[in-house]
Amino acid sequence: MLTIRPFPQNFALKNLAQITSRACALKVNPNSEVVDEKMREWFMSFKVYKDSQGIDFMDRGRFDIFAALSFPDADPDHLQTCLAFFFWAFATDDLSDEGEFQAKPDHVKAGVDICREIVYNHGSPVPDYPYAAMLQDLFSRIRATATTGTCERQVKLRFLRAFEAFSNSEIDQSLNRSIGRMPSVSEFILARRATIGAALVEAMVEYSLDLNIPDHVFQDPIFMAMSDATTDMMTWPNDLCSLNKEQADGDLQNLVCCIMMERGVELQEGIDILTEMLDARVTEYLDLKAKLPSFGPVVDSELAKYHAALENFVQGTVVWYYMSPRKFGSIMICI
Repeated sequence: MLTIRPFPQNFALKNLAQITSRACALKVNPNSEVVDEKMREWFMSFKVYKDSQGIDFMDRGRFDIFAALSFPDADPDHLQTCLAFFFWAFATDDLSDEGEFQAKPDHVKAGVDICREIVYNHGSPVPDYPYAAMLQDLFSRIRATATTGTCERQVKLRFLRAFEAFSNSEIDQSLNRSIGRMPSVSEFILARRATIGAALVEAMVEYSLDLNIPDHVFQDPIFMAMSDATTDMMTWPNDLCSLNKEQADGDLQNLVCCIMMERGVELQEGIDILTEMLDARVTEYLDLKAKLPSFGPVVDSELAKYHAALENFVQGTVVWYYMSPRKFGSIMICI
């Protein structure tokens, strides 16, 4: 049974977007409104929810704004696929985060197995399971709209590896909820990089601009450390912004709760500790970026675009946290 100090009636949260803005710029894609209208029809066609629930899911999520802020330079065709990715990822994540599979790891695994079947067996019939059907169509869109080299050799493989990491982490998190287990801070940080779908995000960022980055670059230690840093920079604000909603739902699988339990501190101190960690992480990212080696002029040009796009994604994500009713309900947040 998880035991942490009682939560007070209120807490203070700093402007997290201001902290991440030291490293990440904010841009907006002008094509989001047209793309959103088309992709809403796409999502509703899978009948994941009943009509009113599906509309509420999209309205509450404000995924059109999220896509516009996080993929600002994607053309309309790529932006459609990126928005489809958000619809699939959040609907799937909600199953284990707050839905009927929240504390049922066996059910989560059964759904994952159906999804595995369609991503590894191209040409499989459309499954009845709507989450798998969405994923199948999403993967087909990536193949159809990405450049041949990017799709077949890189994004496709990275997306598959990322899908495995994300899916396995959803099962593990559901298991932790079912047995009331609170991981250590260091363990939770590693797990959150998977549950937030960071590797999936990176594959979609690469896809969104049709970049061509060789596989060996992704194995460079500095590049990998930068990847971990940008992941933490969008994950830790997520836990800070979603804390109130999650604790109200009885869900303590949150980094703030891990800090409170491990260090024996009150809620506000736990929030302040994580906020300070975020500020330090931004500084670490900037230091790492300055140390990134050269891979030759052609690759360096692609990497500059990639990291600029990933920084846009981070900042767009943090700003979206404040704009989406998923985090703060009907409260209007000014940042």
